[in-house]
Amino acid sequence: MNTEDVLAIFKECGAILEGHFILSSGLRSPVFLQKARVFMYPDKAEILCRALADKIRAEGYGNVTKVVSPAVGGIIPGYETARHLKLPALYTERVDGAFQLRRGFEIEKNEKVIVVEDIVSTGLSIRECIETLRNIGADVVAAACLIDRSAGEADVGVPLVSLTQFKVPAYPADNLPPELAALPAVKPGSRGLQ
Repeated sequence: MNTEDVLAIFKECGAILEGHFILSSGLRSPVFLQKARVFMYPDKAEILCRALADKIRAEGYGNVTKVVSPAVGGIIPGYETARHLKLPALYTERVDGAFQLRRGFEIEKNEKVIVVEDIVSTGLSIRECIETLRNIGADVVAAACLIDRSAGEADVGVPLVSLTQFKVPAYPADNLPPELAALPAVKPGSRGLQ
C-alpha cells in the first residue's frame, strides 16, 4: 500500500479531522488522525494490518515470536497485525503511570518481539513500551506502526517500520500559528484518561 491508499481508507472512514487538537505528546496540530473511526470497521483494519504484516516480513522482522502493543491505541492494530503474522498478540497497560504486562502475559528472557502501534507522532508510547519489555529481558528487534506522523523524525530506539509516513504539522502550545490559536483546542486521544 502507498500513502494515498492508506489515507484513502482514513478519509473514507471520516478519520482525518481538521481543527485544533491537543496530541497525546502535548503538541498541538491542525490535523488529527482519529484511527478509532477506522478500527470500527474490521474490514478496513484488516486491509491496513495485513499490509503492515507484509511490510514487517519484507523488512526482515518476520522472525519475532510475539507482537506487543501499548494500550489503548495499539491493541487493535497489534492484534490484527499479529493475526496476519500468525503470532500471539500481547499489550502493556499503564499502572500508576508506567507500562506493565498484566493479564498473565509473559515474555521469556531474550525472546524476540516487535512492538506494534497505531500512529507515531513523537514515539513516546513505543519508547515506554520498549523500556518495559527490555526491563523484563525481551529482545525488542523493531517497532511498527500504520502511520508515522513524524515522517521518520521520531526516534523510538529501534528500527521503525511504518506502513506510510504522513507529515502533519505540530506545535508547542506556547508557539501556535495565529489561525490555530484562534480555534478552541480539543483533546481527542486517550492518554491521560485513565
